[in-house]
Amino acid sequence: MTRLILATRNAGKITELRAILADAGLPHELVGTDAYPEIPDVKETGVTFAENALLKAHALAQATGLPAVADDSGLCVDVLGGAPGIFSARWAGRHGDDQANLDLLLAQLSDIAEEHRGAHFACAAALALPDGTERVVEGQLSGVLRHAPAGTNGFGYDPILQPNGESRTCAELTPAEKNAISHRGKAFRALVPVVRELLG
Repeated sequence: MTRLILATRNAGKITELRAILADAGLPHELVGTDAYPEIPDVKETGVTFAENALLKAHALAQATGLPAVADDSGLCVDVLGGAPGIFSARWAGRHGDDQANLDLLLAQLSDIAEEHRGAHFACAAALALPDGTERVVEGQLSGVLRHAPAGTNGFGYDPILQPNGESRTCAELTPAEKNAISHRGKAFRALVPVVRELLG
């Protein structure tokens, strides 16, 4: 059984990918970066989700000698030309201040009409091997942005994105409902044939 390391300290993300690998009948042992506390976090200096995912995956693969998976994701708003994009987690200036990011984005879009409020969550997931082999896959969840947040599940911009064909926001969906359609779920599921090809 190959050990596979996922570039995250988020237990939910590890559980999600573990379940996807298990459902696909892949026997690999998946651990997060908490299993290697001596490895520092990688700076995300890329200008695309794919570049950032690859940076993290390669750094982990080199540091551990193990195959590594990493993802990067964010919200892309049509009328903002795809922003906040890779700056989603620090749109308001401070990294990870979800409420400030949400408030700023809603203020920027306050006078934008319904028909122009299209947006999507994007996720790039990368697998890198210690020998430098790399693959990237992507997933998207498209929808429209509400004028006010709704729902208490999820995080980040979940309370304002209403997926296409849905009357609720991502934050009003159950975790299982969201995982079934989420950008990260789609990207992680797209990784399955890649893992099978490269790791057996």
